[in-house]
Amino acid sequence: MELSAKLAILADAAKYDASCSSSGGNRRDSRGTGGIGSNEGMGICHAYAPDGRCISLLKILLTNFCIFDCAYCINRRSSNVQRARFTVEEVVQLTLDFYRRNYIEGLFLSSGIIQSSDYTMEMLVRVARSLRQEHKFGGYIHLKTIPDASPELLSAAARWADRLSINVEMPTEGGLKSLAPEKNLRDIRQAMGRLRLGIEESKAEKKAPRFAPAGQSTQMIVGADASTDRDVLTSSTNLYANYRLKRVYYSAFSPIPDASKALPLRPPPLVREHRLYQADWLMRFYGFNVEEIAPPDDNGMLDLDVDPKMAWALRHRSQFPVNLNTAPKEMLLRVPGLGVRTVDKLLAMRTHRRIRYQDLVKLRVAVGKVAPFVETLDYRPRADGESSTLRAQLTTPRQADMFGH
Repeated sequence: MELSAKLAILADAAKYDASCSSSGGNRRDSRGTGGIGSNEGMGICHAYAPDGRCISLLKILLTNFCIFDCAYCINRRSSNVQRARFTVEEVVQLTLDFYRRNYIEGLFLSSGIIQSSDYTMEMLVRVARSLRQEHKFGGYIHLKTIPDASPELLSAAARWADRLSINVEMPTEGGLKSLAPEKNLRDIRQAMGRLRLGIEESKAEKKAPRFAPAGQSTQMIVGADASTDRDVLTSSTNLYANYRLKRVYYSAFSPIPDASKALPLRPPPLVREHRLYQADWLMRFYGFNVEEIAPPDDNGMLDLDVDPKMAWALRHRSQFPVNLNTAPKEMLLRVPGLGVRTVDKLLAMRTHRRIRYQDLVKLRVAVGKVAPFVETLDYRPRADGESSTLRAQLTTPRQADMFGH
C-alpha cells in the first residue's frame, strides 16, 4: 500500500481520540543547534478537538489492526474496516516532512494493539526515540500509551515524549467490563500511578532525566453506556486528585458500522459533551464540586439548555445578587458570565475605588447575563427576578451556546 493511502486510513482512524492537546509542554527550539523542529512556532494545517481547541499536530495511528474487540471501537478486531500499518520509519519520515513544510508543530501517535501490548508499545517508543535522538526533533510529541505494557517501556516513552495519555475509556468500571472486557481498570490505574510517580520525581530532582514534562491525560467515552454526567464527573474528580492529570477529555459516543447490540443506536447530543467540558472547567478553576454541578435530584444529568454555572445560580437564587464591591473572590467566581480573568480585574479595581455598572460594560462582560446576579454602587437588579423568569430570558439556542463560557 502506498504511503498516501496509509495516511488517509490511519489519520481518519485517529479522529476518535480527543486527547491530543499540546498545552503544557516545555519550550524547546532546536534552531541553531543542528537539529530540527520547534514547539514554539505556528503551523498552517490544524486539527480541531471536539471542544473547539485548535491544534497543529500530525495525528495518526501506527496501525488500526487490533487484537482487542472493544464494542465501541471502530478498529476493534471484529470490525469490517480497511486496515493499514505504518512502519516506524514511515511515521518518522512523515513527521519530519510535515514539519519541514510548516504543517505541524508535533506528533500525536496512538495505535491499535498488534501481537502484544509490549510489542506495540515498543514500536511507539522507537518512533519517539528516533525523532529525538537520530533527527534531533524539538517539536511536541504526545504518545498514547498502553496500560498493560511493561513499566520499563512506559518509562522509555516518558523519556522521549512531552505528554503521555492512557485512556480510561469508560466512566465506570462496570461500563468498561461490559463494553471492553479485555481491558482492566486495575492495569490502567497502576500505569497512571507509575506515570504520576515518575513525573513528580523528575520535577523534584533538578538533574533528573526529562519524564513526560507536559504530564498525562486521559479520555472517556460519553453516551455509550448508562453512565450519568454525575458518574462521569465523579470519575474525573478522582482521576485529577489521584493521578494529577493535566486533562480529562470527553468524547461523545459515535455510532459505528456493524455495532454491537450493547451499544445505543443514536449518539448523545453533542451539547452534552460540551456541558461536561464546562463542568470540568468549573471544578478545576472555579471551586465547584460534583454535588453542586450534578445534584442527585436532577437524575445526575447536566442541564442541556443552560451552562452549568448558570444552572447552579438559578437553583440558588437566595445567594444573589452578589455585591461586586464586597463579595469574596470565591463568590464572584460563581456569578454567571464572570470568568477568572474578569474577577481578578474586578478585585484589582476595587482596591482603588468602588465598582459601578459602567465598569462591567468597560470590561466587556456579557452584562445581560451578569446583571441579574450582581449589584454595584449604582445598580441593583429588580427583586422579581424569579428563576423561572430568568431562565426563560437567559436561555439561548443551544447552537449559539456551544462554545460559550
